[in-house]
Amino acid sequence: MSPTVEGPTHVSAPVLAAYGYCEAVTGSQARNFAYGIRLLPADKRQAMSALYAFSRRVDDIGDGALAPETKLVRLEETRALLGRIRAEEVDEDDTDPVAVALAHAARRFPIPLGGLDELIDGVLMDVRGETYETWDDLKAYCRCVAGAIGRLSLGVFGTAPGAGDSARAAEYADTLGLALQLTNILRDVREDAANGRTYLPAEDLAKFGCSEGFHADRAPRGADFAGLVHHEVRRARALFAEGYRLLPMLDRRSGACVAAMAGIYRRLLDRIEREPEAVLRGRVSLPPHEKAYVAVRGLSGLDARTISRQTTRRRT
Repeated sequence: MSPTVEGPTHVSAPVLAAYGYCEAVTGSQARNFAYGIRLLPADKRQAMSALYAFSRRVDDIGDGALAPETKLVRLEETRALLGRIRAEEVDEDDTDPVAVALAHAARRFPIPLGGLDELIDGVLMDVRGETYETWDDLKAYCRCVAGAIGRLSLGVFGTAPGAGDSARAAEYADTLGLALQLTNILRDVREDAANGRTYLPAEDLAKFGCSEGFHADRAPRGADFAGLVHHEVRRARALFAEGYRLLPMLDRRSGACVAAMAGIYRRLLDRIEREPEAVLRGRVSLPPHEKAYVAVRGLSGLDARTISRQTTRRRT
């Protein structure tokens, strides 16, 4: 083994190579996520890339073209791999770089690996074609596929020494994950419909005359699509407001990372609110200069300070 020094921590060459693979996957597959984690120190950035690469593997199984029965087998194989990682049975010279990187990250940081079991559970819901009658039903799914990612990430970030109300940090991280996932669902309604999936609650679709689904570049005849979107946007904004209470509990660079990623999705939500039917015509995204502005706000601590003041006002 050829040890290498990464800050104060010695990391072997095979582990560094495994992290490099995960960072390449993250950079090529998740632009918003990769943009946010660039603000982290190397050890946390590597750990977040390992989490992303494993999560991406799970998502790709669910979204791929395999038969449902094969997907179920692959997901259970992935759960078994997670069990090996949890039991510290993955060696540095293992041929699976994602497993090597995640195993090392789990030794570096107190990552609650059970969150990845929840992610697998959520993707199993996709494979089985589950639909959601109410927001409470959809929320259970979102907690698996996104709230769990928030809690996993908090295991890497940790809370800053002396942070107030830190016992609720995992709850806020979970809620922020829900806010991001609901924004994703709104952005991807057309793409999901093309793949035979409907995530928005059936009772909301019925209320706004959208039960026919979204298979064209315009809303169904007679539907109040804008009303539906604005209804879900209000729900997402409430989740963001609650989840943003996490920011003052994090150190500066972790807070900047979370603020950047959440800020990008908040701005996507703003765009969707201004022009609801844009999501039926294509994927709504932010230009690079706008993402850079969000990152600067996060790195400056402006978002964290604003949320801290708002939280203090609510308590007084």
